[in-house]
Amino acid sequence: MGFYILIGIISLVSWLVSNKLKSKFKYYSTVQLRNGLSGREIAEKMLHDNGIFDVKIISTPGQLTDHYNPLNKTVNLSESVYAERNAASAAVAAHEVGHAVQHAQAYEWLTMRSKLVPAVNVSSKFSQWLVIGGILISAFSGNSGIGFTIAIAGLAMMAVATIFSFITLPVEYDASNRALAWLKTNNMLTEAEQDGAKDSLKWAARTYLVSALGSLAMLLYWGMQILGNRD
Repeated sequence: MGFYILIGIISLVSWLVSNKLKSKFKYYSTVQLRNGLSGREIAEKMLHDNGIFDVKIISTPGQLTDHYNPLNKTVNLSESVYAERNAASAAVAAHEVGHAVQHAQAYEWLTMRSKLVPAVNVSSKFSQWLVIGGILISAFSGNSGIGFTIAIAGLAMMAVATIFSFITLPVEYDASNRALAWLKTNNMLTEAEQDGAKDSLKWAARTYLVSALGSLAMLLYWGMQILGNRD
């Protein structure tokens, strides 16, 4: 029961923050930029201002699917962000270029995060199954040693994913700070537009914070289950 309550709380908070983010982006998408630049044009200018000329800007399908891919050096902007000329698109485009700047400058937190990606891809698929499987083996087979070892292996994988979630936080906050600083320093936005961009990125960052806290809560829950059963 405790597990389902925890899942319910995490899901509810995540849903509330996600809905708030969507409403913010919807609202700031109506705030048209006085400079008339599209998200693509803003991304291109920020890249060039930072001396980056080997990164491509690509339009990608979907909503809030924007991301930077360090493997092929592409800033991927969702169709609306790529083409539209509003405070929300300016914020997102500049934020994703912020990641490209981090990559170009070998920002330590981004480097660390990138190194963990392969491990997280594996752990996210198997960690919870190993934890649950280990607990069940201990409970029903009478061989608590093997079950405990399997559960601990799953817990270690879960810990890697949690560490990854928390390393993601400084990466995302720093990209937003770089974006907002560049927009302001270069007078890209009016004061009202700048406030809209800041508010949009603030709520985007909170989705990562909720995700990290949710991951930590799950790690602590399963850790107590495994160690409690061991005792």
